[in-house]
Amino acid sequence: MKKIAVFTSGGDSPGMNACIRAVVRTAIYHQVEVYGIKFGYQGMVDGDIHLLNSQSVANIIQRGGTILKTSRSKEFMTPEGRKKAAKNLKKHGIEGLICIGGNGSYTGALKFFEEHGIPSIGAPGTIDNDLYGTDYTIGFDTAVNTALDAIDRVRDTADSHNRTFFIEVMGRDAGFIALQVALGGGAEAVFVPEVSNQKDWIEKLFSKKQRKKSFSIIIVAEGDEEGGALVLVQKVKEKYPEIDPRVTILGHIQRGGAPSSYDRVHATRIGSAAVEALLQGVSNMACGIVDGKITFTPFQEAIHKRKDISQELLRLLEIVNV
Repeated sequence: MKKIAVFTSGGDSPGMNACIRAVVRTAIYHQVEVYGIKFGYQGMVDGDIHLLNSQSVANIIQRGGTILKTSRSKEFMTPEGRKKAAKNLKKHGIEGLICIGGNGSYTGALKFFEEHGIPSIGAPGTIDNDLYGTDYTIGFDTAVNTALDAIDRVRDTADSHNRTFFIEVMGRDAGFIALQVALGGGAEAVFVPEVSNQKDWIEKLFSKKQRKKSFSIIIVAEGDEEGGALVLVQKVKEKYPEIDPRVTILGHIQRGGAPSSYDRVHATRIGSAAVEALLQGVSNMACGIVDGKITFTPFQEAIHKRKDISQELLRLLEIVNV
């Protein structure tokens, strides 16, 4: 390969810029031209494609978000849109792609190869940590630390007022952030989408006999089956009217901010390995790190296999809250 391109797709995550930087500089190291596609798949359709050099990615390793911007493209989901995208890539002589994104981004890359034969390597860019084939996704560590900082601040108020706080974190389909911050933030309970019928947590926390603590922090993943923190609090109020809980929804602050040291190094390793794999003829694989080692997982597996949250950590949370 003499020309490749990199793009970011789906939700942004801290560390994407570090990954872009590694992709660009690894390509240049191997004397390969590298292009940046703005706004993900939509930029591919629109022809928003630009040649990058070493200076293009200077001073970005510490920045959150993505300098290439991102979007979700309905047009790329159509055969006509993908045909237009392929035409634009071929116009620049681009022979391979590095796709930084999540499950939907991998799905688009695989479909694109099936129809137009342009190979891709995926880099797991999402704060949710829900992609199969890697221990941690790019941005997860930063998102957890951002949420923990906010929770520590809420604890001060909860303690001062002897009050219960339900704190909602991101995780529409996965509870990795919620479980991690629940343990790290000293929460009494966690509600995650992967575990059903968690109402016994409520019984333990709020029954008059069992309740010994003056205040409580409860973490709720936004995709929990109970309906998120606001719905869960309403149910608690109905059953325990003497409780006056408060809700804090952290929302998109978890996505922004400077990436942690871990995410910078993690993203750099993955970005560089993804380029070298593509140049060696590897295609349609997701690059990840498992047990400290670079691994490659076929897109089909990365898309369809489920990554489970740790039952050990769930049990540990219960143990340390006796």
